[in-house]
Amino acid sequence: MKKLSHQISSFVLVGASAALVHWLVVVLLVSGASWQPLTANVIGWLVAFNVSYTGHYFLTFRALQSGLRASLPRFFVLSAMGFLINETAYAILLSKTSMPYEALLGMILIGVAVLTFVFSRLWAFAARH
Repeated sequence: MKKLSHQISSFVLVGASAALVHWLVVVLLVSGASWQPLTANVIGWLVAFNVSYTGHYFLTFRALQSGLRASLPRFFVLSAMGFLINETAYAILLSKTSMPYEALLGMILIGVAVLTFVFSRLWAFAARH
């Protein structure tokens, strides 16, 4: 139970850092460079992926170490699937609501984070026996 509690705490710390990086990249590209939110979201995800993977590999799931060669491709697939959910939900909500793009993205990032934790723990970083 202590191990799971540590993983959840670390996941929240790393995930919040990656989500903040993702969100900041999007906001900077949209407000500073006049990019469209959905296009900026792709770049935000790619930058945040590096923060997320590195933090989870070395901090959150280090005890489960399956090795870089196994965990990187699995986590990339998981992250890409989460991003597809993110981008689809973002596109729908941007077209159907009048909420600011920043708020919508924040809500979506939190929702996808829960799914990412479960699948990271059970698959992406799990050692194969």
